[in-house]
Amino acid sequence: MSEVKTRAERIALKVRRKQRLVRVALGEEKADVVLKNADYVNVFSGTVEHGDIAVANGLVVGMADHYDGLMEVDVSGKIVAPGFIDAHIHLESSLVSPTSFARAVLPHGTTTVITDPHEIANVCGMGGIDYMMAATENLPLDVHFMLPSCVPAMAFEENGATLTWRDINAYFDHPRVLGLAEMMNYPGVMMGDRATMEKIVVSQAHHKKIDGHAPGLSGKALNAYMSAGVYSDHECDTIDNALEKLRKGQFIMIRDGTAAQNLEALMPLLTEQYAHRCMFCTDDKHPNDLLEKGHIDYIVKKAISLGANPIMAVKAAGYTAARYFLLNNRGAIAPGYLADFVVIDNWENFEIEMVYKKGKLMYDGVLRDFDTPEIDPYLVKRAHDTFHVAPLSAADFTDKRPHAVIGMVPGEIVSEDAGYADHIDLEQDILKIAVIERHKNTHHIGLGYIKGYGLKRGAVATSISHDSHNIIVVGATEEDMAAAANRIVENRGGITVMDGGQILGEVALPIAGIMSDDSLVMVNSALEAAKDEAFRLGVSRGIDPFMTLSFMALPVIPSLRLTTRGVFDVLTQRYV
Repeated sequence: MSEVKTRAERIALKVRRKQRLVRVALGEEKADVVLKNADYVNVFSGTVEHGDIAVANGLVVGMADHYDGLMEVDVSGKIVAPGFIDAHIHLESSLVSPTSFARAVLPHGTTTVITDPHEIANVCGMGGIDYMMAATENLPLDVHFMLPSCVPAMAFEENGATLTWRDINAYFDHPRVLGLAEMMNYPGVMMGDRATMEKIVVSQAHHKKIDGHAPGLSGKALNAYMSAGVYSDHECDTIDNALEKLRKGQFIMIRDGTAAQNLEALMPLLTEQYAHRCMFCTDDKHPNDLLEKGHIDYIVKKAISLGANPIMAVKAAGYTAARYFLLNNRGAIAPGYLADFVVIDNWENFEIEMVYKKGKLMYDGVLRDFDTPEIDPYLVKRAHDTFHVAPLSAADFTDKRPHAVIGMVPGEIVSEDAGYADHIDLEQDILKIAVIERHKNTHHIGLGYIKGYGLKRGAVATSISHDSHNIIVVGATEEDMAAAANRIVENRGGITVMDGGQILGEVALPIAGIMSDDSLVMVNSALEAAKDEAFRLGVSRGIDPFMTLSFMALPVIPSLRLTTRGVFDVLTQRYV
């Protein structure tokens, strides 16, 4: 009986709220907030319209010539747009906690993100996803999840966990879970791999979205991939590939982040013919990039500067993603939609002056404070205890046998086969590189050499190494390699620049070895100082010292990569 009563009470409360919305919409009762004299973007008509925007209970209740409000804000001469949505991001790439990330992007007008937590899942398994869900609960930034599809990225990888369909199945019922994240294993899809298909089938059984990740896939291979149920892609870097995927029915996420910028190449999509199937995403957004450029607002501004119709750019920044992910009450300024607003000075400057989240002012030059979500202490402890590595010495990195040389390609994250080497040769820019397993204390250390990094002294190490996030270190001496790796373990993760046993720069990342509890400004300051030290030791100025390393351990990018078992040839699928 008590349950029935409680349910009845909940319904009664919701009815009263609906009744108030109706009264406010009719003008019979004052709104909570009214944006007066607004020029607002109508994503349905593709026009800018004028009027008052009334808000009650966190929702837009109407736009009209006149509304009265308990609070009234004159936005004359400004443009009001719906809050921005990032259609695909790994929050972990910001190197900070979700709370710090929210504080960084809210001033840029982002009110919703769809995240794939596969970085932390590779370290902590489902516990990592539990941590991220708890860390994003009740933030003034709506964080929705796509469940990782490929943990580990390759079956032979030594990461912290393996996720099967049974692991993720129950999570599809969570109200903030929207589907299955980027299906990177497109060869597995085309081969009908059972474990891969199981994840797709269980996602479809819950009527959830399945995102794609298929760079360059075309023809019958693309047909096969899509036939399995994959209906979006964020890996298009040419207009021809994007158009083929769009014409076959995929939604295109136009990516412009830190590691990859595809907007300029895909600008022809932002036309009347195609824009309704396109949305913006960042994929990865690093601290300096967030601070200096911005977030989705930067993509909109850039698109406009490249000739896009401003309203189409705004639609791609929110409305299309909302429709694709079935977030039916956001992405537009319309009755019944969330009162998520971005107030912009004009199309030319595109400077954000105010941000509202569910009708509450969050930014007007100053970010309003908000609480950090409480996280179960068990999850906190688990996320901060992810290094299980015995102390290392120079002997662990000493091997007289020849090893393959990974040749870096300027301006690219792909690599090439640069032959073999059996010692460090600074004159030839041949350095030793190692990947150290850190999840299960296996003592596995993969050794190789790398050409093109440029280091002349010391060593650089990081626990950000996609996607397994083992420790990767490159050095001019084995002694400094050992010292740098040991310092990573001591800090419970992060980045270290070492020379002669002395720490020159470092960033501590104790949350799973990939994120910090500190603010974005503090993390960025430490990161940029560490970069400067790496460059001072000779690292080539044309690369990011740490981001470059992070991808050298990802065995899905051709041609040579380094794992805990040695140098792997991605094209031949064998160790060399």
